[in-house]
Amino acid sequence: MDGGSSDDTLHRLRAWEQSGRLPLRVLVEPGSNISRGRNAAIAAARGPVIASTDAGVRLDSSWLASLLQPFEALGEIMPPSVVACGFFVAETTTVFETAVGATVLPALTDINPKTFLPSSRSMAFLKTAWEAVDGYPEWLDYCEDLIFDFKLQAKGYDFVFLPTAVAYFRPRGSLHAFFRQYYRYARGDGKAGLWPRRHAVRYLTYLGAVPSLLWLSISKSSLWAGLLLAGAAVMLWTPYRRLVPVIQSFSALDRLRASLWVPVIRVTGDMAKMLGYPAGIRWRQTYGSQSPRWRDEL
Repeated sequence: MDGGSSDDTLHRLRAWEQSGRLPLRVLVEPGSNISRGRNAAIAAARGPVIASTDAGVRLDSSWLASLLQPFEALGEIMPPSVVACGFFVAETTTVFETAVGATVLPALTDINPKTFLPSSRSMAFLKTAWEAVDGYPEWLDYCEDLIFDFKLQAKGYDFVFLPTAVAYFRPRGSLHAFFRQYYRYARGDGKAGLWPRRHAVRYLTYLGAVPSLLWLSISKSSLWAGLLLAGAAVMLWTPYRRLVPVIQSFSALDRLRASLWVPVIRVTGDMAKMLGYPAGIRWRQTYGSQSPRWRDEL
């Protein structure tokens, strides 16, 4: 499904389609958002099982076989309660991308299979499951896969985590691109009304706790600065825990550069979310009729 790409993507897709080397059908619908693109592609699919991924990723050679295991194991039964949840891993080429991956992406050891919500870049489900939840929310341009997951959960579908179904993708390659990505993610949260407490904690931290501790450390006692540093250490502990194993082969200079990027990336992402979330809320207040009360459907 091509939603109106401006590079040579469509030309390449057409070439692959015409070559017959891949059983590929190219759909073109300029102006489609992610949800509309997924829905159009799934509607056109002829098979009962949908394997979902994103453009620009590299799929592990066993990705599809791994995702299909739950369905093949069920043979002819295939109850509509199974959703196969794959994993995703950063495939980096620069120091900055490595730091981004460690800062924002979960490691396999971070995953609780019982609560894991799959990204649509690596998952599989029956077409009947997609139909049962009315597909992806086309009124939402980002975070659409979370709403899809929530609606599947509410319908009683069982999520099966399959860590061997890995999709590799490149994180954003610049701080500006990263900021724009997370601004859009948070704007999607605001449009859908997702994670209000999580966003509230972020505002309280940066607009309340951090300025207060800075003021106290300057005007009262330097001991307050210790509390501020302790909070920063807690916030950055997980990114650094993920980063250390992946930079072992780096030069000393690149290890230092990656380490220095982590707090910059974390704060930049938080600032992007703090700006994006109210933009999404404002959109919901202005165009409320376009954003169904999806929670009422759960």
